[in-house]
Amino acid sequence: MQISTHLAIPDSEIELNAIRAQGAGGQNVNKVSTAIHLRFDINASSLPEEYKEKLRKLADRRISSEEVIIIKAQRFRSQEKNREDALARLRALIISAACSPRKRMPTQPTRSSRKKRLESKARRGELKTLRGKIDE
Repeated sequence: MQISTHLAIPDSEIELNAIRAQGAGGQNVNKVSTAIHLRFDINASSLPEEYKEKLRKLADRRISSEEVIIIKAQRFRSQEKNREDALARLRALIISAACSPRKRMPTQPTRSSRKKRLESKARRGELKTLRGKIDE
């Protein structure tokens, strides 16, 4: 399975099992195993170590405590479409773990906003001094 231009996972590392799907499907749902159960062991994979670390740090319910990615695909009524869906979801998970978020650059307040803030503080202070006792 091709992840990106420079990264691919051999099919032997991905375990796919056909299971019976839940939900709608009529009589077909009781006879045909159309859902796909995908298992991908992070530790035993040929992924680079940095990808493995990022996958381990993900707080995703699809990653078990044994560090195995488990995906159950049963969206479609055909086994082939569910297989493609499971592989696409695995690919998306690996890609999302690989890309790091951009570093946030803090913004500075504008000159006018600083001026407005100081003026409102001065106005508020003036109002409070007017509330005081009057000297005769």
